[in-house]
Amino acid sequence: MELTEILIPVAIFAGLGVALGILLAVASRVFAVKTDERVGQIAEALPGANCGGCGYSGCAALAEAIVKGEAPANACRAGGEACAARIGEIMGVAVHAQTPVRARVLCSGSCGRAKAKCVCEGVQDCFAADRMCGGGKLCPDGCMGFGSCVAACRYDALHVVDGVATVDPARCTGCGACAQICPRHLIVLVPVTARYCVVCSSHESGAQTRAACDAGCIGCRICEKNCPADAIHVVNNCAVIDYDRCTSCGLCASKCPRKVITLCEERKTLENPAF
Repeated sequence: MELTEILIPVAIFAGLGVALGILLAVASRVFAVKTDERVGQIAEALPGANCGGCGYSGCAALAEAIVKGEAPANACRAGGEACAARIGEIMGVAVHAQTPVRARVLCSGSCGRAKAKCVCEGVQDCFAADRMCGGGKLCPDGCMGFGSCVAACRYDALHVVDGVATVDPARCTGCGACAQICPRHLIVLVPVTARYCVVCSSHESGAQTRAACDAGCIGCRICEKNCPADAIHVVNNCAVIDYDRCTSCGLCASKCPRKVITLCEERKTLENPAF
């Protein structure tokens, strides 16, 4: 075999490689997707927990949404004031952090208070239990205690205690991921300045609530009638506090015959360590 018979194919393939390389280089430049450098800067400023509390799949997705103008610069509650200020600096806009909030689980139907209707075995998941049998407790609106919210929290701020999800206020960032995942919408975000909360979400009649739980709101309206600020009303058989009106006087809590209006968890520690 002559040398030329070997060199010619090698030269052809080498030429093709060079040509394809040039073609790919040109294509990469022509079809390149330009990325705004602010996306990376904002992603670095965000906490990086990818908790989803902002409504996006993660911090990178939120960063892109902020740059595109689809989300406000202060969309991340978990990052707080420092994070909002840094993102505002990157975007060149004045930004104020959202009002600090904490998650509250509006249920006090622990194992000793809520009546049981069955034992749930198999997958321990709130969504599965809600679809299959409604959980093991008689109350159709209470916490099922399987901890889907615990799994969603990236800050280890929720734990199931005695059959009810409980928030650790020292760890809670108010991101809202737990509130989004709760199938019964028992978890709400309230201002950190709030002193009282209604730890019940039952929408059953008073008689039905009494039969299902020893710690449920019966919609008696005593709190509503005694509030001097018109800050609490019974809505769909359950008391709801309007924190924009509430003066934290505590009269509703003292008058509640079922004691379902209580000090928020951190207030119990700060104002009454022996609570």
